[in-house]
Amino acid sequence: MPPLKALVIIPTYNEKENISSIIQAVFTQTPPFHVLVIDDGSPDGTSGIVKQLQEVNSDRLFLIERSGKLGLGTAYILGFQWAIQRSYDYIFEMDADFSHNPNDLPRLLQACIDGADVAIGSRYVSGGKIENWPLDRHIYSKGGAFYTRLITGIPVKDPTAGFVCYKREALEQINLPNIQFIGYAFQIEMKFKAWKLGLKIVEVPIVFVDRKAGASKMTKGIIQEGVIGVWKMHQENKKLQ
Repeated sequence: MPPLKALVIIPTYNEKENISSIIQAVFTQTPPFHVLVIDDGSPDGTSGIVKQLQEVNSDRLFLIERSGKLGLGTAYILGFQWAIQRSYDYIFEMDADFSHNPNDLPRLLQACIDGADVAIGSRYVSGGKIENWPLDRHIYSKGGAFYTRLITGIPVKDPTAGFVCYKREALEQINLPNIQFIGYAFQIEMKFKAWKLGLKIVEVPIVFVDRKAGASKMTKGIIQEGVIGVWKMHQENKKLQ
């Protein structure tokens, strides 16, 4: 049996403080993970740091440079399509800022090996928690998760989570070009589509730690997209029933 191929996709914008450390931390995990960085024209030189690291990791570190801030969702869709074309077996979403612990990658991978089509690093199942967040972020996140479950019926406790492992076959079933949202709602829409397709979703508890370096990308516009996006998913679902 050939060794499994696992790819971690890391979208970046101004992550020079974190990018080298997060890549090295991923590379220490077992089994070996590959990394694809998708950089949206970071003016701080993030992509240059990745290129330096590629000089000694050309077989497992890859970079796609885009011309500007085109949105988290479009970065992941591009990364998913890149990974599918190269026959990766397991494909991960992960932030660059260490809010997602690279040490949890093998646990998400194992959940998919054990039968999940989608494994979510979840803050809101037993054993999961958040550290160092201000009260308003807790309210937005918890409220967003509750609102999403209430409106859509999706049986996922952390539908906005951004630390996820997909089997390649699961991504191949999701119509990626038809994904509508690019910000906060992207994470919800991907899980919603997987659920409606009948794919097996498993939530793996993680400890989410707020970033220590760099600036958060959360904005009011991203939150607003999430609120509107959930309602649109609900309306589209009703039409299909």
